[in-house]
Formats: sequence, structure tokens, C-alpha cells
Amino acid sequence: MVIHSADFVVSNTNPSLCPAPVKREFSFIGRSNVGKSSLINLLVNRKNLAKTSSTPGKTQTINHFLINSQWYLVDLPGYGYASVTRSKHRSWGSMIETYLKKRSNLVTTFVLLDPRHEPQKIDQEFIQWMGDQSLPFVLVFTKADKLSKNHLMIAIKKWEKTLEETWEELPPIFLTSSEERKGRDELLAYIQTLLSSD
Repeated sequence: MVIHSADFVVSNTNPSLCPAPVKREFSFIGRSNVGKSSLINLLVNRKNLAKTSSTPGKTQTINHFLINSQWYLVDLPGYGYASVTRSKHRSWGSMIETYLKKRSNLVTTFVLLDPRHEPQKIDQEFIQWMGDQSLPFVLVFTKADKLSKNHLMIAIKKWEKTLEETWEELPPIFLTSSEERKGRDELLAYIQTLLSSD
């Protein structure tokens, strides 16, 4: 897939105010500071489409970007940043859950994970919730350049073993690095496959 255009459309905290569900969309979510904005910028080949920050928890709204005038890329708030107040966490949780459960044109969600860390409880709980709701998703390991190839494979195997305790079949898994531009073609090809399916 070649990205010809990537345009910001709307940012809001109310899923009912999202664009009319007439185009397919793909959402991106992960624990705060997982590298979500950098990955989105890599995918669309733009430096600052999604705002990156050294402060975790920067994304606090549902952000829609129209890609190639054909489909939406949706940047969702990160979860699990301790400095955010409990009331904020609750509102973000409700907002995210409503969006994911009610958005009829959502094709799949890319759940981002940092392989440098042991499987985190909050990531496992979110993945389990997605499964309980029968919501399609894939796993995307970010920052692959931060580990040696051997340590990266060990980390992914650990995640697979953890998930296999409760999952009969694992979702698709992708490895990415915004620094090395790794995984971009694979993710875009996967999105293209889903766009092309009936």
C-alpha cells in the first residue's frame, strides 16, 4: 500500500461524535509510552501527524485521520499511566470501551506492546477484555531496535507462552521499529488485505 494522503479529521472524547461510519477504520491502542504516535507517523510517512511527547499519557482523545481518502486510522488514548487521575482513567476507560464495542465500521485494533518489559498485567487484562468482547485485534511489538534479535525473540516467546495459557489461537503478531522503519510494509499490507476483503 502506498500512502498518498493522511489528513487529520476530528478529535473528541465522545464516540458518538466520530465521523459517520461509512469508511472502514483501524484503531491503535497501547499502554502509555509504548511508541504509538511514532508508529502511526511511520505508517503514514509523516513526522508529526500524530503528536509525540516525552510525557506519557499525552493522547487523551479519540483521533481520526483519513488515509488516502479511503479509510480511517484512529489513535486511541493510551492506558495505564499512573500519573493520570482515577477519574480520568475511568472516563478514558468508558470512552475506549464504548468506541471499541459500538463502532460498526471498525475492522480491527492494533494493540501495541513494548517487548522490553515483562508481560504487564494491564496489557493482559486489555487483551483478555478484547477476547471476551469478541473484538478482532492484532499484536504489534514496538521498539524492536531496542533489543538484540535474540532477546527480542525471547520476549515474544514469553508473551506467546503467557497468552497460550488462556487462548487457543493467538492473534497475528507484528514486529516494528519506528527508528529503523521496520514492520511498516507488513502492517500496511495487512491493512490492505483487510480492506480488500468483503
